[in-house]
Amino acid sequence: MAWGRLAALIFTLSAVTSSTVTANSDVDALSTLRRSLTDPDNVLQSWDPNLVNPCTWFHVTCDQDNRVTRLDLGYLKLSGSLVPELGKMESLQYLELYRNNIQGPIPEEIGNLKNLISLDLYNNNITGKIPSTLGNLKSIVFLRLNDNHLTGRIPRELSGVSSLKVFDVSNNDLCGTIPTTGPFEHIPLSNFENNPRLEGPELMGLASYDTNCS
Repeated sequence: MAWGRLAALIFTLSAVTSSTVTANSDVDALSTLRRSLTDPDNVLQSWDPNLVNPCTWFHVTCDQDNRVTRLDLGYLKLSGSLVPELGKMESLQYLELYRNNIQGPIPEEIGNLKNLISLDLYNNNITGKIPSTLGNLKSIVFLRLNDNHLTGRIPRELSGVSSLKVFDVSNNDLCGTIPTTGPFEHIPLSNFENNPRLEGPELMGLASYDTNCS
């Protein structure tokens, strides 16, 4: 009987330790993000890296296991860059960083967020290409990257993401053609406008999809 109680206690402690470790990985990722950002209004002042988990921080939502599921950082006058460590936040479902002054590229590691439903990075100053790894986001529904300075092609890997319902890359500097298969069958052309080097919808087998990208 004593051995049974001991085994149960060890299991409980193991579960608590595992939960704490994973919560700490979220703390580490968000602390790295905070260090990469300029925060003129101190909206991230509550982000204390010494806490066991970040669930009491402003603009952060957690689940019952103290894992971060939502970051609401839109329209907060933040500047700086995104960090690869965000890709370690395994339970993240909503990453909202719209209407700031975020610069630099979208980290490829964002593609590791298998539970991500919404990625809203519109109205920033993001540069570089749209990572092909975003095609790994099999739960993504909203992907809004409009009003930035993105270049390159629209990754064809996104054509295989059946969950994608809203995709907007208007007002960038993308090139090539517009995908027409998978979720792109239902994305309006207005969501691609104001990309001077972006051609019209892809004609399957008749035109190279990277046209005008040289």
